[in-house]
Amino acid sequence: MAGLYFDELMVGRVFDHEWTRTVTEMDNTLFSTLTMNVQPLHLDEHFSATTEFGQRIVNSLFTLGLMIGMTVNDTTLRTTIANLGMTDVRFPKPVFHGDTLRVRTEVISRRESKSRPDAGLVEFEHTAFNQRDEMVAVCRRTALMRRKKA
Repeated sequence: MAGLYFDELMVGRVFDHEWTRTVTEMDNTLFSTLTMNVQPLHLDEHFSATTEFGQRIVNSLFTLGLMIGMTVNDTTLRTTIANLGMTDVRFPKPVFHGDTLRVRTEVISRRESKSRPDAGLVEFEHTAFNQRDEMVAVCRRTALMRRKKA
């Protein structure tokens, strides 16, 4: 499926993405070690058992990347030029190994590019939920999107 163009992304449009993904121990361990994040909350089961969480938590940057990645097919596949920024990133609840995430996206704002007549800027709000419908992540992302050719 191809993504949508700037012209198709109207403010208020909501996507309940069909993709879901169960986060595994391997996801967390590989991502943490590949990014050189040696935080014991992600890697050390015995240490994590002594924390308020009682177990390892998934690296929040993995959660952020997964949340945005799960939106691409419906929104920006082959139609985005570049991500320009991510703001208001929050993780209200931790993600644990075995949690299954789903994502919802809303188009928050849009405007034509002042410097590129072939593009526009779209602000998305992505929200991830676990299998208990608890919000585990949210962020706003601004993308430079292609316009449809006339």
